[in-house]
Amino acid sequence: MFTGIIEAVGSITALVEENENLHLHIRAPFTHELQVDQSVAHNGVCLTVVAIDGEVYQVTVIKESLDKTNIGKLKVDQKVNLERSLTLSSRLDGHMVQGHVDQTATVDSVEDQGGSWFFWFSYEAVTPGLVVNKGSICVNGVSLTVAATAPGKFAVAIIPYTFEHTNFHALQAGDAVNLEFDILGKYVARFMQAREEQQ
Repeated sequence: MFTGIIEAVGSITALVEENENLHLHIRAPFTHELQVDQSVAHNGVCLTVVAIDGEVYQVTVIKESLDKTNIGKLKVDQKVNLERSLTLSSRLDGHMVQGHVDQTATVDSVEDQGGSWFFWFSYEAVTPGLVVNKGSICVNGVSLTVAATAPGKFAVAIIPYTFEHTNFHALQAGDAVNLEFDILGKYVARFMQAREEQQ
């Protein structure tokens, strides 16, 4: 379980393919505090630490995650948003995030608002109602508030701190990002779907 508050930005040092899996080697400032078997969210994707070598740790991404996220598009030296899992004594400064990406979205535009940035994204709205104005959404592992919506689109406003301390500063139109919808919204949508199926 995560909060969507990015702890650090890591750097990809190597990408190693093995059958249909991809091994990511990541340099991070907190590597010395990690242990094998711990969970870390990478652009919002929960992955298990499988090896540690100095400042670099390794995780393995299976085909299902590669198919549903932007992890397979990462390149060596590219920056990735990192968050270690929530502890029972942690403050919940963002919202409840599972690290289970629902789908990807595409950056439509990045608008400089003179002190903040407005990002518009387009996505396939498979389940309607999961993105609501002023609701929570997780984009590339970052807990954000939806600032505006349109059919198949939504926008978020990014403050300078978030822009500088995540990989949002590197996003451009056409880039793919990971989306995790609010877990409460997903449960409500599933409940309503079940009720409709019973009628």
